[in-house]
Amino acid sequence: MFKLVTDNTADLPLEYLKEHKVDYMVLSYILDGVAYGKEKELDWKEFYNMMREGKMPTTSQVNPDEAKRFFEECIKENKEILYLAFSSGLSGTYNSGRIAAEEVMEEHPDVKIIVIDSRCASLGEGLLVHKAIQMRDAGKTMEETAQWIQEHINNLVHVFTVDDLFHLYRGGRVSKTAAVFGTLASIKPKLHVDDEGHLIVIGKVRGRKKSLNALVDYMEEKMGSWEQENKEDYIFISHGDALEDAEYVRDQIKERFGMEHFLINNIGPTIGAHAGPGTIALFFMGESR
Repeated sequence: MFKLVTDNTADLPLEYLKEHKVDYMVLSYILDGVAYGKEKELDWKEFYNMMREGKMPTTSQVNPDEAKRFFEECIKENKEILYLAFSSGLSGTYNSGRIAAEEVMEEHPDVKIIVIDSRCASLGEGLLVHKAIQMRDAGKTMEETAQWIQEHINNLVHVFTVDDLFHLYRGGRVSKTAAVFGTLASIKPKLHVDDEGHLIVIGKVRGRKKSLNALVDYMEEKMGSWEQENKEDYIFISHGDALEDAEYVRDQIKERFGMEHFLINNIGPTIGAHAGPGTIALFFMGESR
């Protein structure tokens, strides 16, 4: 059985990762002058409270040396590694992983590492990992699993909304004017991650409750022939310290589509640094992104 690895940007609960024997690379960040990473972590509620107080985090990608050290530890227990990486449209981590994997395989000819650009973020990346776990545990080979993932990456739909447009402005996703007037008018953007893994604004809604309902509307629009599979599998929802709103979206999906299986988790600091408190994101399989 091959080893499956990902990044902390997949926003999967640590218990889930341990249960399913998935290891992960860590994208670090600096907040209020303090560096955080795998050895030093900050409670996510404290992280969002600090953001609400006006403290702005900065994030760092994994570099090739870090990725190489990570893979060298992994191959001590398994010579076959499938790495599902954070979207190349949002970070250079995938490229670092690709470079590191080539070096490790060159130095260790008995090792095989497949690196896949998930073109996903947060629990979108997490849902892709979930699919890979299901295939691995069903006895599929690493190559079979990698092929299925590659063929279906663009069936993994991301749709989300943020509560504060200024975090998107800091990341260059909206203009300062749009952030100011949007905030005054209570405009909430609807965004998704496109086929190339970039963050794109696809609509605007006035008011928080309408923006949450718009996520469920998008799900109805996009599911198509995947609806039955979504009913049998898990729908993933992540949130920036806004559990009640995440549960509201879950309940709307239950009511409208009859789905019963959900994984809800907080958005970790790497993604949360750019999306901000109050972000709600929904992930499912659909006809297209």
